[in-house]
Amino acid sequence: MKKITLKAGREKSLLRRHPWIFSGAIAHVDGAPADGDTVQVCNAAGGFLAWAGYSAQSQISARAWSWIESDKIDAEFFRARISRALAARKALHIAQSSNSMRLVHSESDGLPGLIVDQYGEVLVMQIGSAGAERWRDTCADILQELSNPLCIYERSDADSRALEGLAERNGVLRGNLPESLVIEEHGLRFAVDVAHGQKTGFYLDQRDNRALTGSLAQGKDMLNCFCYSGGFSLYALRGGAKSVLSIDASEEALQLARHNVELNGIDASRAEWQCADVFAALRKLRDQNRKFDLIILDPPKFAPTAAFAEKAARGYKDINLLGFKLLRPGGMLATYSCSGGISDDLFQKIIAGAALDANVTAHIVHKLHAAPDHPVLLSFPEGAYLKGLLLRIGD
Repeated sequence: MKKITLKAGREKSLLRRHPWIFSGAIAHVDGAPADGDTVQVCNAAGGFLAWAGYSAQSQISARAWSWIESDKIDAEFFRARISRALAARKALHIAQSSNSMRLVHSESDGLPGLIVDQYGEVLVMQIGSAGAERWRDTCADILQELSNPLCIYERSDADSRALEGLAERNGVLRGNLPESLVIEEHGLRFAVDVAHGQKTGFYLDQRDNRALTGSLAQGKDMLNCFCYSGGFSLYALRGGAKSVLSIDASEEALQLARHNVELNGIDASRAEWQCADVFAALRKLRDQNRKFDLIILDPPKFAPTAAFAEKAARGYKDINLLGFKLLRPGGMLATYSCSGGISDDLFQKIIAGAALDANVTAHIVHKLHAAPDHPVLLSFPEGAYLKGLLLRIGD
């Protein structure tokens, strides 16, 4: 029996159904499990706690598959879990407004380390744990059978794979990748590059927040920072924005954004694109005394873990301080963090500090989060990685 036994008193998080077992909680490992092997997790007295996927390389030494002792972690187990995830997405009726969504959301769907995104008839798999790596081909076969996509493409290139001792890997797993891929969302069309784009090709988690932006944009001058392929910008332009300045450090992303404007037949004369470092660009806009009615700050991940929180906090405060200073009286700031190492409370405190230093009074209009196809398991708050605030400053 491949088994890990926890130190006395270290089983509390597992009893609360938190799926992670850290190396410091383990008393001893028996049976010489290899990376990805399923191990039995026991308390100090030898009592069963969970079945988990093992990783000798990571500080997260195991991730729980199941808390039911009679479960067998095999192909049928994964078929049941994936089927359940697909059924949960179908019940959300997202397909009425978009042909793209997250189908499997890792720990929140009981499949730690496995992410599956749907882009029309293409599925993108991303594997981030040794346990999920062991079942990679099994999961691909099940997805092919249940969803019958044209292609399953793997984007296992996240930096976190190195923490599991896993090499980066990209490429076609099943079928053939179309030469071009265009998805639809709330009546807008977006070209998606699943092979080279950010994340798995597009930010599906921001779907509802993009729609909110579109509803607020009428007659406004908007600034969209870290714009990537122009999602927020297109919604604002369609929503009647007077002007939209979009900034990103990637010229390739901006080319894709311009292409998306053309795809939708949107008046490009209201759109301005700038390839620049956002921090430097914000300072330049401040020095030019540019003003906006609506600003989007959606930066990349500043803090992948809590260890980076202090450095990330400085970055978030910097851009939000500048954002507040660029707003006209009564203007609105939609600010986001996708950093798992930054909690909701800490993020709000950072933004409050930025507003104070900018000498503005700001009110929370909405607390923002990921779309519902990115569910958060109550026992796994780390799954709530995306958090945001829509703020209005005083007149």
